[in-house]
Amino acid sequence: MEAQLTGRPYTIGLDLGGTNAVFGIVDGLGNIVEHTSIKTQEYDTAEAFVDAAVKALMPIIDKVGGINTIEGMGIGAPNSNFYDGTIAYAPNITWAHDCVVPFAKMFNERLSIPVSITNDANAAALGEMTYGVAKGMKNFIMITLGTGVGSGIVINGQMVYGSDGLAGELGHVIMRRENGRLCGCGRNGCLEAYCSATGVARTAREFLENSEEPSLLREMKPEDITSLEVSKAAAKGDALALRVYEFTGKMLGEACADFATFCSPEAFVFFGGLTKAGDLLMKPLLKSYTENVMGIFRGKAKFLISSLDGAGAAVLGASAIAKNAEH
Repeated sequence: MEAQLTGRPYTIGLDLGGTNAVFGIVDGLGNIVEHTSIKTQEYDTAEAFVDAAVKALMPIIDKVGGINTIEGMGIGAPNSNFYDGTIAYAPNITWAHDCVVPFAKMFNERLSIPVSITNDANAAALGEMTYGVAKGMKNFIMITLGTGVGSGIVINGQMVYGSDGLAGELGHVIMRRENGRLCGCGRNGCLEAYCSATGVARTAREFLENSEEPSLLREMKPEDITSLEVSKAAAKGDALALRVYEFTGKMLGEACADFATFCSPEAFVFFGGLTKAGDLLMKPLLKSYTENVMGIFRGKAKFLISSLDGAGAAVLGASAIAKNAEH
């Protein structure tokens, strides 16, 4: 409402992915009123990308009344730093994989509006706090379950960034110190290596290799097994696939029990493709959490699935960065 009184009722959200960069203009109620996209990897330099992005943005900015109707821009991007507005050494972005890009500043200079940036999990948390199931909450942990495991931590109504803008990497808490799986971060035994979508597929392959138990998954090539295929098999009552989700939920519940000790959250909010498994994941998760959490925290936290599921969720989360940033 404040933005409307100042004549700037809209924010821009940019979800920067490894394949596509999706832009949306969002109103104060969380509706994406205009959107556009460009290919992330079609440009040799960050300058060329930003030039193309601004060129794509201007027609939809004009549709909502021009740049003077835009309060600010928020960007959700990998390897990004809220404090200095940069993207640094992002492995899946050709024009940022071997350098530090002053990404927020580049858009600010071209559009003359405030621009803020953070990683995709923090963006999801801000989106949930602004538009979703965490609206009105001051203390919660967002856990994104996709190709990796990300997290955004909100304490006393503020996102936790730490001293360098990089805090809140709960996906890289070590869960298995003995013979832990190699994680993409280079360490062994991280939560992400087990409880991401790729982790679920790895667990299924391990279970198949280490047993002769009948399973629908044996009809597939090991490299073709995905978390979706495991979920489908589990839904049909496949015992091995059900064990995969029991294992995954148990570990995630143990992790959440540990996370509760440092911030006593009102809720854990889960977002991402793996949440589509529903009770296959959530039932063992809740059981494990209850068994492992300290008594003083038991029964206090809610366990919620994001209400922002869908193609626009990442854009809404990114736009919420602009609404929640201190300009």
